[in-house]
Amino acid sequence: MSLAHTAAEYMLSDALLPDRRGPHLKGLRLELPLDRIVKFVAVGSPLLLMSLAFAQEFSSGSPISCFSPSNFSVQQAAYVDSSCWDSLVHHEQDGPGQNKMKSLWPHKALPYSLLALALLMYLPVLLWQYAAVPALSSDLLFIISELDKSYNRSIRLVQHMLKIRQKSSDPYVFWDELEKARKERYFEFPLLERYLACKQRSHSLVATYLLRNSLLLLFTSATYLYLGHFHLDIFFQEEFSCSIKTGLLSDETHVPNLITCRLTLLSVFQIVSLSSIAIYTILVPVIIYNLTRLCRWDKRLLSVYEMLPAFDLLSRKMLGCPINDLNVILLFLRANVSELISFSWLSVLCVLKETTTQKHNIDTVVDFMTLLAGLEPSKPKQFTHPACDEHP
Repeated sequence: MSLAHTAAEYMLSDALLPDRRGPHLKGLRLELPLDRIVKFVAVGSPLLLMSLAFAQEFSSGSPISCFSPSNFSVQQAAYVDSSCWDSLVHHEQDGPGQNKMKSLWPHKALPYSLLALALLMYLPVLLWQYAAVPALSSDLLFIISELDKSYNRSIRLVQHMLKIRQKSSDPYVFWDELEKARKERYFEFPLLERYLACKQRSHSLVATYLLRNSLLLLFTSATYLYLGHFHLDIFFQEEFSCSIKTGLLSDETHVPNLITCRLTLLSVFQIVSLSSIAIYTILVPVIIYNLTRLCRWDKRLLSVYEMLPAFDLLSRKMLGCPINDLNVILLFLRANVSELISFSWLSVLCVLKETTTQKHNIDTVVDFMTLLAGLEPSKPKQFTHPACDEHP
């Protein structure tokens, strides 16, 4: 008997989690994996396309090439290119004596519009960092710490009960007291349970998360409107007619009214426009999926931690609307499951609980009865063997 108890004590000592303080707190993920992908793509792709536009402009020289008259000198031709690029207005005849003008300024503003788009897409990230991350970090640190402590308390409680059982001369008194403690719920730790129940009535985190993704959808829609209104109209226009008869040249008779110019970087403009549409079209379903995750409970983590008392009570309360801070916290706990040392132990115990043939002896409310899966076969024998002697 003493050998069995010694082996059980060694096993329980090995099951205790190390007390980690400080270093592991720096590894918390305060952004969900999909949110991080959306951030990198939504902010990084405009910056990458802006670099492409600037690199092409620097390597190709002048962004336009005007067909100046043959009697123009090199300096005059350069002036025509510079003047037409500065104005970037297309002149066309719209009837007899009527001159219609169309601005081509999106070509000139392309790199800067991409920079503005990147800054705009970064605003929801800043909102999340300053409005939600401090509170979320505090919640996660406390909950992760309490989950691991709750697991350790359960193991230490089992160690204590084993010592009492070994010293007890009357097994009936021991198991009567044990059953009474289970019915009175002495083994439950209400601090974490009440804290999580409080988070079910809080909506600050979920409101910030909804606002972040809603802003991303709004800015994406604004990008579509900008590209459709300003880029589509000039998407295929490679040449335009430029007028340089302004100022001192307005009375010069040898200067033609209109000069044809060609946009040498039209292909870059088209690639950037199409790439932006394609990238943000792909991101829209991802953002919508992030929003829809708030409409249902993520019970994968709870299915494991239901072996702890607080989560057993919590599962019975998850009948209301899932759009609250608790659901957001559960999503981030799932993303930070590597920080939960107790998760791997409880996952193993869940498997053992499902495969055991004596499920009626496992109480999921009292955590130590289920955590100590290795003692399940011997526990019923210790409880029933004296009863057989008393009632032959």
